Parts: sequence; structure tokens; C-alpha cells
Amino acid sequence: MPAPPLIARGLRKRYGDTVALNGFDLEVAPGAVHALLGPNGAGKSTAVGVFATLTRCDDGEVRVAGHDVRRDAAAVRAAIGLVGQGTALDEVLFGRENLVMFGRLHGLSLPAARERADELLESFGLADAADRKVSTYSGGMRRRLDIAAGLIRRPVLLFLDEPTTGLDPRARNEVWQTIRQVVAAGTTVLLTTQYLDEADQLADRVTVMNHGKVVAEGSPAELKRRLGGDRVLVTAPLGADLEALATKLGGVAEHELRQVVIEAGPEGGAAAVTAVVRALDAEGVVVDDILLRRPTLDEVFLSLTGAGTTAPAPAASTPTTEGGQR
Repeated sequence: MPAPPLIARGLRKRYGDTVALNGFDLEVAPGAVHALLGPNGAGKSTAVGVFATLTRCDDGEVRVAGHDVRRDAAAVRAAIGLVGQGTALDEVLFGRENLVMFGRLHGLSLPAARERADELLESFGLADAADRKVSTYSGGMRRRLDIAAGLIRRPVLLFLDEPTTGLDPRARNEVWQTIRQVVAAGTTVLLTTQYLDEADQLADRVTVMNHGKVVAEGSPAELKRRLGGDRVLVTAPLGADLEALATKLGGVAEHELRQVVIEAGPEGGAAAVTAVVRALDAEGVVVDDILLRRPTLDEVFLSLTGAGTTAPAPAASTPTTEGGQR
């Protein structure tokens, strides 16, 4: 098995009286999307700053692509890409010119920078807009070009900090598809986000942090199972005997909602819905609605952190590292 591109152990960081990281551990598997979730102030940005050599931790150890972030920061920077919340593009330049510029900043020759720019423009569906000013791009196109700029040097590990903040649903889907392409091409992605549906859609593994430390980790499905399994919600007609219906279906009556709640059990939600429909049919009972209800990452997040899930306001872009690293 390939070595993990990122291993962090026992990270601690204070800013005066504020504890940003408090014994934080993380291991990111290769060739995957790993989402880092947490409320504002949980320590996500500080952790990414440490991983990218932008912030020095007070204690602990981090290895990125096999390199120690303290002793071999230059090698770490050569192995990563970093895309902050705000775009780092020059809106006066064309799309191709932006990528060539970043290629040159990363030390590529002019022919090599042009070749890599064309590869990325084609890969991310931006070839037709390559010779247009970035100021004319939609939000989704800008974000895709920004991610492309972070891939100029084919990094082992790409950090994406809130990549879809402020985008409309269509643009978000475009960026999600771009992230899937990045991983399919062999780059591991560490994604920080407060959009929980984004983590659910993209992440192979999720780490939930709060107050500077890990409070839960697992696949989205594993985290959801912590709150219980699937449930079937049966909405009864007005005036129906809800208790009698609950008895027939083996569920619990929720009178305020006119619903009977049936726990799906180990067979899963699909089997439970089938069983409920058969039971209703056998009894000749007509109901208003049958709904399969699965736990969501939103509920997991609230349960673990007690925090709201409202998306944060756009923040300033993550600063660049030395030598033009993004």
C-alpha cells in the first residue's frame, strides 16, 4: 500500500489564550477525498496552515509526502497544491495566461508552462474560454481555473479550503466534478468545508473537529450510523387511529406529525419500505405518505459539535507560500 500523503500526530497550537489545536491527529489515505469538518473556530484553517508550512505548530509532528514540515518545508511545498477560499487569479489576464504565469512561478520553462496550461484547460472543460479574460468567467469557471492553477506541478496532495463558498448550485456541481477528476488523475484531496452535503457527495473519509481536536472520524455512512439506522415514516390520513396503525406496522406513533415511525433494522431502509407497503396492502389501509428517512451529516455534525450548519460568509483568500505555491 502507498504511504499516506499526510500524517499528523499530537498537534498543538495556541494564539495567546486561544487554543487553536489541542492534540489534533489526522491521517489521509492516498487517492481519496478527505473532508475536514468543524464549526467556525474549530481549528480547521490552523491545521491546514500547519500542513502547508504556513503556520508553525507549538508541538506535534506532521509529515507530508514523507517530508517533515519543520525540517524539510521546501520539499513539502514542492509536493502540495493549495487553493484558498478566494480566487488568486489575475482577472485582467486570459485563462491560459493565468496558468502559464503560475507555471513560470513554479519554475517551469515557457514551453512546459504552456503545455501544462493547455492540458489543464482541456481537462477541466475550459479550452473554449482559454483566450478570454478571467473577468468574463462565471463563478464556477473561475473556481475550476483556480483549482487548475493549484495543479500546475502535479501535486501529491491538494488542499481545498471552502472551494464552493458563494457559488450557485450549478457552479457547485461543476466544481464537484472537477474535484472528482483531480482524484481520478491520482491526486489526493484534503477538503475543508462547512457544506455538509459537499462532504457527503465527495468525501471517502470525514474528520469532524471541534475545539482543536478530533471528535469523530469515519466514512460518511459510518458517521451517519452513529445516530441510528434508516427509518420509515408513514403519514396517516386525518382522523385515522394512529395507535392502531402503529401496532399493525410495529412502529411508534408520533401524534404531532400524524406519523408512525418504523426502525428499519439491519436489513436496511429498502427492505423496511417493502415490508411496510406489504403490511398496509394486506390490511387494506390507505395512507397519505411513506417516506424513507436516513440520518444526514448535518445531524451528525450537530450531534457532535452542537454548532449550526449555516455556511460561513466568504473569507479572505488563503495566503500563498514562498515561491508562489498555492
